[in-house]
Amino acid sequence: TSIYSVVDGLFVSNFVGKTAFASINLIMPFIMGLTALGFMMGTGGSAIVAKTLGEGKPEKANEYFSLIVYTTIIGGLILSILGMFLVRPVSILLGAEGELLENCVLYGRITFISLTAFMLQNVFQSFLAAAEKPKLGLFVTVAAGLTNAVLDAVFIAGFRWGLAGAALATGLGQVVGGVLPLIYFLRPNDSLLQLEKKPSLEIKPILKACGNGSSEMMSNIATSLVSMLYNFQLLKYIGEDGVSAYGVLMYVQFIFIAISIGYSIGVSPIVSYHYGAENTAEMKSLLRKSITLTLTVGVALTALAIAAA
Repeated sequence: TSIYSVVDGLFVSNFVGKTAFASINLIMPFIMGLTALGFMMGTGGSAIVAKTLGEGKPEKANEYFSLIVYTTIIGGLILSILGMFLVRPVSILLGAEGELLENCVLYGRITFISLTAFMLQNVFQSFLAAAEKPKLGLFVTVAAGLTNAVLDAVFIAGFRWGLAGAALATGLGQVVGGVLPLIYFLRPNDSLLQLEKKPSLEIKPILKACGNGSSEMMSNIATSLVSMLYNFQLLKYIGEDGVSAYGVLMYVQFIFIAISIGYSIGVSPIVSYHYGAENTAEMKSLLRKSITLTLTVGVALTALAIAAA
């Protein structure tokens, strides 16, 4: 995911220009802030579903899974419409004006069309791990990334569609990432999970998923807010160069933290499953290994980041 974000930046900065590149980095934190619902439903929901599987209740697990996915779709559609209306006032609030403002609005509105698919992509990454299909999760991410990268080359370098081409390539990549798993789970499959066409409406599991995933949602929103405040001050004191430089660093940072994000998504449903099955010894073992691994990798990556700066 971080690699195809970099590819996006490479094509826009080299073929469209500095202002267009700055506009993406200025509006992207706002877009990512609205996708926080997807992270919350994915991480919180997969934990609830994996726990239910551990308790030996596969029918209930499928019911909860279906409820969470359909809730995400409804929430995504609402946030897409909201984002389209808010993108201009938010851009103005961040200090954008003239060409930079119009670029922010253009990129934001096209990207918001595929917001629901992007949220589903985030949700399914967690659920594919819970369904014991992590390799399919990797395939979907690679397929989405390649779609984005190839279409960037076609739309931006080939057709010269500029920033609109970049947004369209991103959106179509997100559609691949969100719709492919949706089709997989709607059809009969050999995973632990299956989407039900008409699940019984229960508010409790949705609230549990929201409560359990609220930390991921808040960390995502907090990161987005900090980035927006950074960009506001950078634009005020340094201009587009400052926003562009900060955007490059955010790409690099995401590559470095990707290992930790991937590990947390992968280990979360395993912990939840053992919690549901009451395997306390296995949970304690996972905790010890996770802390050791996170600290070791964190120190190594920090040293590498400083050395390769």
